[in-house]
Amino acid sequence: MSKDKDEIKAGAQGPKRKLNKENLRKLRILFSYILPYKWLFFTGLLVLMVNSVMFLVFPVLPGKLIDVAQGRPYLMFDSINSIVLTLAAAVVLQALFSFIRIYLFSIVGEKSSAGLRKDLYKKLLQLPMKFYDGTRTGEVMSRISSDVSFLQSVYTTTVAELLRQIITLIGSIVVISWLAPQVTLVMLAVLPVVVILGASFGKLIRKYARKAQDALAETNVVVEETLQGIYSVKSFTGERFEFNRYSKSLARSIKYGIQSGKYRAAFFSFTVPSVFAAYVLVMWFGARQIESGQLEPGSFISVILVMGFVGGSIAGLGELFGQIQRAVGSSERILEILAEESEDGLFEEDTHEPLVGTISFENVDFVYPTRTDVSVLDGLSIEIGKGQQIALVGKSGAGKSTVVQVLQKLYDIQAGDIKVDGMSIKEIGLKRLRNNIGIVPQEIILFGGSIRENLLYGKPDATDEEIFEALKKANAADFVEHFPEGLETLVGDRGVKLSGGQRQRIAIARAILKNPSILILDEATSSLDAESEHLVQQALDNLMVGRTTLIIAHRLTTIRAADKILILQGGKIVESGKHEELLQIPNGHYSKLVRLQTEGVDIA
Repeated sequence: MSKDKDEIKAGAQGPKRKLNKENLRKLRILFSYILPYKWLFFTGLLVLMVNSVMFLVFPVLPGKLIDVAQGRPYLMFDSINSIVLTLAAAVVLQALFSFIRIYLFSIVGEKSSAGLRKDLYKKLLQLPMKFYDGTRTGEVMSRISSDVSFLQSVYTTTVAELLRQIITLIGSIVVISWLAPQVTLVMLAVLPVVVILGASFGKLIRKYARKAQDALAETNVVVEETLQGIYSVKSFTGERFEFNRYSKSLARSIKYGIQSGKYRAAFFSFTVPSVFAAYVLVMWFGARQIESGQLEPGSFISVILVMGFVGGSIAGLGELFGQIQRAVGSSERILEILAEESEDGLFEEDTHEPLVGTISFENVDFVYPTRTDVSVLDGLSIEIGKGQQIALVGKSGAGKSTVVQVLQKLYDIQAGDIKVDGMSIKEIGLKRLRNNIGIVPQEIILFGGSIRENLLYGKPDATDEEIFEALKKANAADFVEHFPEGLETLVGDRGVKLSGGQRQRIAIARAILKNPSILILDEATSSLDAESEHLVQQALDNLMVGRTTLIIAHRLTTIRAADKILILQGGKIVESGKHEELLQIPNGHYSKLVRLQTEGVDIA
């Protein structure tokens, strides 16, 4: 199974990590997000400590009711009513302190996790394409949602609960030692045996529960992949195949779940009699102490009640330590993302410094980080003048899309240089470079908001007049005005509520608003019907005026008017020239491609 799937399967809790110095340091780094709210946090901890100590009143005083009723005063209590009133006051204070603690920790948790989420999201926006090439979207989503939520719970609930259980455990042992020292010795002799055996069972239960959880998470991966590719599933009638795949994955979850249930059943079968036997032994010893006059009945009842607190605290500590161990796993994955190398300058203020648009590729070599054995660009050299229209032609894998990707500095080249206006793109600010490059891809992906929001992506401060002027140039004003909501029309997820031609024209209008010096067209009309293609082509003609344009061409009929056509093969230019010139080359690559398309063969 791949690392990515393992990461997804680990989910919010993730694998456990040892609580060594290095791993605790990782938790401390993320704990820094709580520092702006440290006074709220430490006030909450103080209230928690007072609350925990006060909680010990409840098992102690009820037992003393018997002693006071028999005429033996206890501390300042000489009547039953005084004990009952004290217990009632303790209940009210417990409720008040619990409210304050939970409310304070909620404020700290929500604000600190929001700060972490913002930093993590900001980091994700700045990560280069090579990160996303090697990382699944589901994994990234898990980091910013599940892992952060789990850490929020650990920092504001688990840590507090761990402290409460420790205080309760220590306080309970102190109280029992004070009330009945001999009973304490018996309890401490019996309880560790029960705890050790219970912990052994618990380890087995957690092991198989984790396997069941992993198998169930894998079924979620199957569901995610199926729903993302539901069109293909329907087209290939793959419903039965996907159902069988899901059923096999679910069967593994059932298998491990049953094994976990077997050990859980054995655990409870052992635990209940063991705890009961321990209680009986302590009660027997305590009864003997009462019989001999060495222990008061009320103290003995208080001891029995406090013992319940001891058992509960010990049982809770194991799970709490487990949660902190898993939190280390979550923190590791978040820190890995935060430590990734970012693209610089993307959050700087827009300078709107225009570029002229001359482009020069000088002996450029490039391989993709995820495919280092394949040379995509091999000593590529291109000269493009201001306002020229250059078409890139070649079969799939020839390097056409790679040329525009490295021009946008989505990837770093390994050798050579790319210059814009005579400056290396390494010296041009990344934001300035990309602000001067507009792209109209073949597959338009719109955001799920309104038409206005999608257009403003090209120019956030555009006025309505500028927007409608861009829509007119893109031949999109008519259909937008025809919608009842106009610019506020929601386009749906990925723009599904608009037709292909409408999406293309919205993308062109967006590019017009951006007003780039350099334009990239990835065969923006290839998947349209004749009428939509005509309207889109007119809009593209308007868009290309005065701009340096790179056209990735799949249909050669659309590039006849290009100033220069470059034929790429194996990352090199094997032919270049105008349409008529290239057709005159005997047995030329371009003329061969034209013949193939004339015969109906797709060269893409």
